[in-house]
Amino acid sequence: MTSTDTAPSDSRVALITGASGGIGKAVAERLAAEGYAVAVHYAGNQQKAETLAAAITAAGGRAIAVGGDVADETAMAAAFDAAESAFGGVDVVVNAAGIMILSPIASLDLDDLDRMHRTNIRGTFVVSQLAANRVRAGGAIVNVSTSVTRTQLPSYGGYVASKAAVEGLGLILARELRGRDITVNTVAPGPTATALFLEGKSEELIEQLAGMNPMNRLGEPEDIAETVAFLAGPARWVNGQTIFTNGGMA
Repeated sequence: MTSTDTAPSDSRVALITGASGGIGKAVAERLAAEGYAVAVHYAGNQQKAETLAAAITAAGGRAIAVGGDVADETAMAAAFDAAESAFGGVDVVVNAAGIMILSPIASLDLDDLDRMHRTNIRGTFVVSQLAANRVRAGGAIVNVSTSVTRTQLPSYGGYVASKAAVEGLGLILARELRGRDITVNTVAPGPTATALFLEGKSEELIEQLAGMNPMNRLGEPEDIAETVAFLAGPARWVNGQTIFTNGGMA
């Protein structure tokens, strides 16, 4: 299969990590609406993942819930196995699982740093490594970073360090997959109205962050899912890129 005869979306299969909520959930819903069979991955919230998979199935789509720690290669290999067993293969992998703990660098608890790096760096690496060996020709790997790698907001140091590593990983993997007809890209959302982002923030701070782009609002998970869907399917000539999806935030 070449980039000119990529399979239609109704025959494609996507595995989305962190799909029980936030951006991952919106991606699963968007790809399912476009005809993809989706493996809805969860780490800790099985009920939410199963509810989403059931809702997609009830609407006429194809979905299963798959669990596992993204940083555990055995658990994630089993998640790929489940998707392949249910749907015949995997064409698209979206690394949406992530955690964010904010603190000035000078006072960040190193255990918190290790937690972020285990999920955000090792988790993305483990899933990307599996994807590199198992995604079918014509497929796509989409990682999720953050626009804060460019805006340098205080208190985001540990989180940005982990996400900058995600961007670097994608750049290299895209080139290592030469000849495989698999694209690798990274989406870097700006402030987006998810539980991960909103937790612990005052209304004043949220309003301030929403005003950082000329659209004068927070992004919605569906805004990010739109870009992911583009990279997952029709964007065959976009490869090895980081797409800042933030409404024009400087």
